[in-house]
Amino acid sequence: MKYSNSSILVVGGAGFIGLHVNKMLNAHGYNTVIFDDLSQGNRQAIKWGIFSEGSLNYKENIEKVFSENSIQAVMHFAALTDVGESVNDPAKYYTQNVVNTLNLLEVMRLHEVKTIVFSSSAAIFGIPHSPHIDETHACVPINPYGKSKLIIETILSDYDVAYGLKSSSLRYFNAAGGDPDGEIKNYKHKENNLIPIILRSLLNSKSSPVTIFGTDYPTADGTCIRDYIHVNDLASAHILAMEYLLKENHSSHYNLGNGNGFSVWEVINSVERVTGKKVNVIEGARRPGDPPILVADSQKAMRELGWYGKYTELDTMVAHAWKALL
Repeated sequence: MKYSNSSILVVGGAGFIGLHVNKMLNAHGYNTVIFDDLSQGNRQAIKWGIFSEGSLNYKENIEKVFSENSIQAVMHFAALTDVGESVNDPAKYYTQNVVNTLNLLEVMRLHEVKTIVFSSSAAIFGIPHSPHIDETHACVPINPYGKSKLIIETILSDYDVAYGLKSSSLRYFNAAGGDPDGEIKNYKHKENNLIPIILRSLLNSKSSPVTIFGTDYPTADGTCIRDYIHVNDLASAHILAMEYLLKENHSSHYNLGNGNGFSVWEVINSVERVTGKKVNVIEGARRPGDPPILVADSQKAMRELGWYGKYTELDTMVAHAWKALL
C-alpha cells in the first residue's frame, strides 16, 4: 500500500543495515527520508532519498522531519549495539535505545503515524534453552543491550493497545554480508560481528590476530555455532513486514536468521577461501554466557510474510562483506 505523496522515514538510515534497507525501499518505488545524527553512520553512503541530519535526543529535531514530510511509516534502526559496552555503561544504552525511542514514538503519536518496523535483536532471549529459537522462546536478556530492546518491544505492545500504533519487531541474529552490487561500502569504525572482524584483520600488511573464544564446545569442531543472515535478506524482511502492517493492521514480531548455523572455524575457512589470505588465529578461553549453538527458527516470517533468504551460502556472505571493505 503506497501513497505517492508520502515517504518512509528510515531512522538511523546512515548505518549498516539502514543503508541497505533504504536502497531497497527506493528500488521498490518508495520515497524515503533518512534521519540520522551520523554518530555511527556515514553521510557519504546515503545515495537514495532525502537526508535530514538530527538526533533522537531532541524532540524538535524529530518534529521538524515529521512537519516537513508526509510520513507513511517509520523504520527504526538508531540504536547502540555493543553488548560489552552496554554492561560497562548501561545509562548510555537506556538513554539512546529506550528514552530516545520514546521521543520518536511520542512525535509519531502527535502526527498520527501509526506504523513502525522496529530493529530488535536475538539478544532479548538471553541464554537459549533450545539450539533453534522461535518466537515462543522465553525472553530473559542477560545484558543491558538485550534488555533495552525487550523494553521497547514491551512499550510497542502497550502503545498498540492504548493508541493503536501498529508495530513489527524484527529480532536479528547475526547480520552479515554486504551490498551485492558493491554500491554501499562498510564505513563502520568498530565491528562487533565475527565476519567483518576477521576480514578487517586482513586489511593490514601484517594480519592482526583473531581470537577464537573457546575451542572445547560440544560441536563438531569445538567452536561456537552461530546463525548469519545476509543484510539484503534483512532488508527484504523489513519491507515485507512494513507492507504486512499497512495491509493487515496487525502488530507482530519475527525471528530472522538463516536457519543454518556456521562454526567459528567454518567462518575462518570461508574467509580464507574467498580472500586467498591466511587468517592469524589465537585460541582463547570461553567467554561467559556464550552458548554452544544459537540458530534462528524463522518459520513464522516465512509463513506470514512470505519471506525467504536469498543469500544463504556462507561464502557468498563473506564475499559481499569483503567487497564492501575494499
